[in-house]
Amino acid sequence: MNDTILIVEDEPKIARLVADYLSKSGYASDHIDHGNAVMEWLEENQPMLVLLDLMLPGTDGLTLCRQIRERFPAIPVIMLTARVEEVDRLLGLELGADDYICKPFSPREVVARVKAVLRRSYGIIGTEEAIPEGDRLTLDEDGWRAMAGREDLNLTAVEFQLLKVMMHSPGRIFSRDQLMDHMYRDHRIVSERTVDSHVKKLRRKIADVWPDRDIIRSVYGVGYKYQPEE
Repeated sequence: MNDTILIVEDEPKIARLVADYLSKSGYASDHIDHGNAVMEWLEENQPMLVLLDLMLPGTDGLTLCRQIRERFPAIPVIMLTARVEEVDRLLGLELGADDYICKPFSPREVVARVKAVLRRSYGIIGTEEAIPEGDRLTLDEDGWRAMAGREDLNLTAVEFQLLKVMMHSPGRIFSRDQLMDHMYRDHRIVSERTVDSHVKKLRRKIADVWPDRDIIRSVYGVGYKYQPEE
């Protein structure tokens, strides 16, 4: 494995923008704009991650994701898609993408998601921008504590689990059903309003410390996401 991120995207402007932001964060990248060239490139170069567009000329992203999983199971794949209806397939056992990002997206969001997947896959954090301690939201997973700067948010166990799930995949939209699966390991039956209530309380506790920051965002008709401020 080398330290390159492969960008598979047929729109040159998007590819250049993502490559520029990855470079600023300390990551090297290569670019392929046609699906038929991907597997041959991977045979000769094994990157540490693939950013893979769903809609490509030649071999499409879904087929490529399946082929990468079969031939190179250790390489993480983040799908880029404008087709929200494909999300379950992308993340499910059928294809097994490690994460997905819906278009249109912020290039900063792409970098944040790349860092999150690399952290999960290899323990790699990458080059981090200096963040003042008072502006950091951090989790003490052993102690089940969330800190906004130096302030303990005093979260309940369910609120902590909710925040933890979203923070591990910044920018990813979680449906209420997905959040319920993570919040309640005993698979109890709860209503979507229960999830909304927990999110409301979590947002209020963050706002008590940072009244001008909106980092837990609702996506109308879909669910919620953790969005680090740019």
